[in-house]
Amino acid sequence: MPGGRLTQQERQQIALGLADGLAYAEIARRLGRPTSTITREVMRNGGPTAYRAELAHRATERRARRRRPASSRGPQSVPPSHGRDAEAVAEYEEALTTVLMASGLPKMTARVLTCLFTTDAGSLTASELAQRLQVSPASVSKAITFLEGQSLVRRERDERRRDRYVVDDELFYQATIASARANDRLVETARRGVTVLGPHTPAATRLENIARFLDFISESITRAAEQAREVLHTKPATVPNDTTGPDPHHG
Repeated sequence: MPGGRLTQQERQQIALGLADGLAYAEIARRLGRPTSTITREVMRNGGPTAYRAELAHRATERRARRRRPASSRGPQSVPPSHGRDAEAVAEYEEALTTVLMASGLPKMTARVLTCLFTTDAGSLTASELAQRLQVSPASVSKAITFLEGQSLVRRERDERRRDRYVVDDELFYQATIASARANDRLVETARRGVTVLGPHTPAATRLENIARFLDFISESITRAAEQAREVLHTKPATVPNDTTGPDPHHG
């Protein structure tokens, strides 16, 4: 049933589709499921090369059993604020983690970044991350080191001298600029290859075309990032104070 949980038979069809080299979208079309459902199913169960239908089905059953008593566990999971639906939030966090993994982030790194993105404060300590994700501090530390290297997280000290890991308004801008600079280094290296391999040779032409393409992309990314930078500083609309007094237009 579309919208319901995947059945064991559907998982077997997913495994067969992956073995045949089908794209997620084609597998989803054959099953009558959203592509995101197939992507999430595969990525959280070993990825396209390690996916096994039986193991995935058992893992899902274990997760379902663990979820039932989770609400009574107390301090291990922090209930979402602002009247959010806890189950919907958990499903969204899993979906975001899957998308980040598909973009190239390791699983734990994606989970840490998702946790920071979906926290209203935009910052957590290592112990808070470990508690929320139910993992070891060492796992969090390794993920944070990777994220800092990609300019996706920054570190600051709070009033208790604890390191806090922050995602703020500037980080995506800085990460985008860093990506453009990495392109610039590749452009420079490609053009050096043109000289080494000799102008007018097929290899040199290939490298020059790559350099021109990346140069254009890098310039476009940098210009767009500068123009859109202020979007990252947009604040939520303020809600007027709720005055619950009687409406003067009604009796």
